[in-house]
Amino acid sequence: MMRHLFMAILACAILQATASLGWAQDAREATDLTELSIEELMNIEVTSVSKKAEPLSEAAAAIYVLTGDDIRRSGATTIADALRLVPGVEVARLDSNKWAISTRGFANRFSNKLLVLIDGRSVYTPLYSGVYWEVQDAPLDDIKRVEVVRGPGGTLWGANAVNGVINIITKRAEETQGGYVQAGAGTEEELFGTVRYGGRIGDNAFYRIYAKAFDRDSSVDPTGADTHDDWSMRRAGFRIDWAASGDDTLTFQGDLYDGEARQTVLLPFPALPLSTLVEDHIAMGGGNLLLRWEHSSGDDSDMALQLYYDRAERQEAMYDYRRDTVDLDFQHRRPTGDRHEIVWGLGCRVIADRLPPQGFADITDEETRTSNLFSAFVQDEITLVPARLALTIGSKFEHNDFTGLEVQPSARLAWTPKPQQTIWAAVSRAVRTPSRGEGTAYGTMPGDLAFGPFLPRGIGTDELESERLVAFEIGYRVQPSTWLSLDAAAFHNEYDNLLTWESGMPFLEAAPPPPHLILPMYTANNGRARSNGIELAADCMLQSWWRVRAGYSYLEVSAHLVNESTDPWVVDDAEGMPCSIAFVHSMMTLTRRVELDLAARYVDSTRIPWSEVSSYTELDVRLAWRPTRDLELFVVGQNLIHDRHAEAIPSMQATQVSEVERSAYAGVTYRF
Repeated sequence: MMRHLFMAILACAILQATASLGWAQDAREATDLTELSIEELMNIEVTSVSKKAEPLSEAAAAIYVLTGDDIRRSGATTIADALRLVPGVEVARLDSNKWAISTRGFANRFSNKLLVLIDGRSVYTPLYSGVYWEVQDAPLDDIKRVEVVRGPGGTLWGANAVNGVINIITKRAEETQGGYVQAGAGTEEELFGTVRYGGRIGDNAFYRIYAKAFDRDSSVDPTGADTHDDWSMRRAGFRIDWAASGDDTLTFQGDLYDGEARQTVLLPFPALPLSTLVEDHIAMGGGNLLLRWEHSSGDDSDMALQLYYDRAERQEAMYDYRRDTVDLDFQHRRPTGDRHEIVWGLGCRVIADRLPPQGFADITDEETRTSNLFSAFVQDEITLVPARLALTIGSKFEHNDFTGLEVQPSARLAWTPKPQQTIWAAVSRAVRTPSRGEGTAYGTMPGDLAFGPFLPRGIGTDELESERLVAFEIGYRVQPSTWLSLDAAAFHNEYDNLLTWESGMPFLEAAPPPPHLILPMYTANNGRARSNGIELAADCMLQSWWRVRAGYSYLEVSAHLVNESTDPWVVDDAEGMPCSIAFVHSMMTLTRRVELDLAARYVDSTRIPWSEVSSYTELDVRLAWRPTRDLELFVVGQNLIHDRHAEAIPSMQATQVSEVERSAYAGVTYRF
């Protein structure tokens, strides 16, 4: 069904675009962001820090904006890979279709302390409180900007916004008028293509429809042999924006996707050697619908009401998981007097999921579950000294079915001694609530004879508490000249109640045969950690045609166990992150028609004893030529320094160790 829908939308887009070619020539997108000055870039409005529009230069948080043009000129083909160009974000590719992504530590395949949103829709899975990055996608040309807040965002965004928030914001429909076609092929990106068309409905409404598909080749193992992890996806969607009146706007949008990926995964086996390798097929599918109403008043107040529905399905050897989410959110902002600006909101989320028994590997004591989440927040920005000093205080109040009421307060102080300088400091509390897998499910894991003749079985408990963070941050943002901006942030984090797995008394199990020993591993909250770090960013316009962005982050984590815990993983996982990560992104517009972009990055080695990964340096290069205003030809080389390199070793789910290969692809983009 999805394939037929994809082809139907693709055909409609081409026919509609062809019919409207005459007027579409005048409906061009906004100015290329590389043409903006440093001052204009610093004043790009962001919404992720305070849930209101404010200049980037004045935001009292460690925020970085990746523009749509930054993504285009990076040569990245996925949102996940584009995040490598954000200081303080750890991106590691596990294989052709999996990533480990986080900020400020705790990055692995199932990272659970980072909240990711696409146009206000949360895309985390309640199965493990993380993100399946392989299904989070959009036409990259439709992305207006990606706002990355490093540090807690729980006061506004709620549970799981512990170490950061990634807010992916797409363009309004009126910004994508006319037709757009992109197609290409390469050594790893075997085949990819996107078709989009935007048009007008009456005087005040605009729409766009799109279809996108790709096939990606498998990666290689440490010997250079092909692995079993190739990947393909198909996606289609639409967006309608209607200015119903001078004060009211409506947005209606949706997406459908399906795809397949392969993996070689280690599964439990009741006989020696207690595990078996299986070549597995992953089936992924889902869709979403979002409706948002925004109202602005003449007294600088505004309100918004948003409703979305999200459906996700995933089937693989370990489990078969299906989820439906309905979320309703209301927000209101209103100045009060001369010194106060209050933002408050209410929210309700209902999640119904199904996790049926899946053979010996995955067992559950609750096949279906419905979870409710109710929330409220209030935040007051207090002007202490007009145009110079502001204090923002607030808190989120959230009730969930696992731990009950959670309170997440914060206080942020911003001092602007000069229009080009901002000094800020913050103290915040954030929580990560237990996931479905940790609280109500249990499953058998592959055994390792090095730890004894047992098959570990993870067993969730309803007694689990939320993981907690208290964070202290300070930052400085300055534009010392018209061609340079600098941003620095430092932080100290205190984590408590970290999830641990505690072993119980082994017991003998007869089914399935032969009889085997089970080692129960119960969830608990016996981990603690501290982290310190710095994050630096620079944006430099060396010439009118040459812009350079650079970033560096340093992270140090120490963890320990309490209550005589015997957990074998939490300390290594917390302390094993790379200490240093750096990147430089050079964007050169050599002539009016030729662009040359280089993106170099360095990632320090990991220090996990059982999964060490050496440090590496890599380089991506993009060359683009525009023979006409509407036609662009491009070639991209990725990971050019080494034939192949490892970026991470799978941990909780034992999939095959893979390495990232040197690759190249070429393509064409046509706008009409």
